[in-house]
Amino acid sequence: MSNALPTRVLAGVTVPDTPLITKAIEFARSVSDDFTYNHVMRSWLFGQFMCDATPDLKDHDVELHAITAILHDLGWPKSTVTGSDIVTKDKRFEVDGANAAREFLIREGNKEHWDKRRLQLAWDTIALHTTPSIGMYKEKEVGCCGIGITADFLGPEKAFGGVLTRQVWDGIVKEYPRLDFRNGVKKALCGLCIEKPETTYDNFVAQFGVLFVDGYSLEGKTMVDIWRAAED
Repeated sequence: MSNALPTRVLAGVTVPDTPLITKAIEFARSVSDDFTYNHVMRSWLFGQFMCDATPDLKDHDVELHAITAILHDLGWPKSTVTGSDIVTKDKRFEVDGANAAREFLIREGNKEHWDKRRLQLAWDTIALHTTPSIGMYKEKEVGCCGIGITADFLGPEKAFGGVLTRQVWDGIVKEYPRLDFRNGVKKALCGLCIEKPETTYDNFVAQFGVLFVDGYSLEGKTMVDIWRAAED
């Protein structure tokens, strides 16, 4: 743990312990179903452990990392996240989540500690969490959040840096069970394709719509379609 903040041990991982992180956990718990809540908590813990074990990532804003990991899926569909003021009809789920997290920080955070740049970094971290080909080349906090989330999909053996052990993984999963993880992810992403398909056509969520959602179609909506319609 590189930052001079109070710490505690959670599921075997040493994590920062601030009032704002506690409020973020409470907020995520209040609006998320069990599956989503467990996923975001695991994502934080995996990421914190891996960053502490990776010299190039150890020195980062651990409070920002914690809060963005905990709040990164606030934009999942209403079947998994409650709160009509969070999930919009016209924005990608990453943007909804980033907006909600920024509003949380403005509302609950100390204005002296959360200036415009730090708020923007928190927004970027959540908005880019599904785009590692960009996120990993931004500030460390974006990458730290992203690798923790990705680890929850890949498992310890394939996670970033080869530092996440099965023992650590099992300890975190024991505290925050996976609860039929693959089906939960499918439900959430298909929910986006059903509830607001226009926000999915240009990104990976569309793959779930094509495979699993009756009536979902990318016809006329791909980049190739746009290219074909362009004037020479």
